[in-house]
Amino acid sequence: MPVTTTNLIAGPALLYTAAFGAAEPTDAQINTTPVASTWTDAGGTQDGVEITISREFLEMDVDQIVDMPGRRLTKRDTQVKTNMAEPTLANLSVVLNGGTITASAAFQTYDPDDTVAATQPPYKALLLDGYAPQTSAAATMRRRLVCRKVLSIEDVETSYKKDDMTLFPVTFASHYVSASIKPFRIIDQLT
Repeated sequence: MPVTTTNLIAGPALLYTAAFGAAEPTDAQINTTPVASTWTDAGGTQDGVEITISREFLEMDVDQIVDMPGRRLTKRDTQVKTNMAEPTLANLSVVLNGGTITASAAFQTYDPDDTVAATQPPYKALLLDGYAPQTSAAATMRRRLVCRKVLSIEDVETSYKKDDMTLFPVTFASHYVSASIKPFRIIDQLT
């Protein structure tokens, strides 16, 4: 089979966050910027944005045959991982699943959420805009990933160095929404 070079993809993606349950752009709006009043641009990232869909299967095994007769999916864990290159207090609030930012004319502060509500984390939604395979005429197309219910799950470790950038590493885990709403959706632009 020959290589279809227009199917090759490279390039960065844009990351947006919103409250869980936020109105998503329609599939037809794939080549438009999400509504700024709903979706917040997380800014620059470093080392790309990784999407991992891990799956676990029950292996069905019987004594009478040596080959595996089948498998059943028992678990799916979808994660989005990146380094936020703009270490703002707003982004710190995103990676720590909430908190309070208070601003004045001269300064702003961040206080982490430590109320009883902290045991019921404030889920978010993620939208990732990247590139899809090109058309046969080599026109650039977009791919959008929407994760509808995510939570930042990894430790947040940041550093200040004279020869390196200060980053906020973050891993978002996607979660079940409902029987009628899938946890994520991927849309490719075709025209």
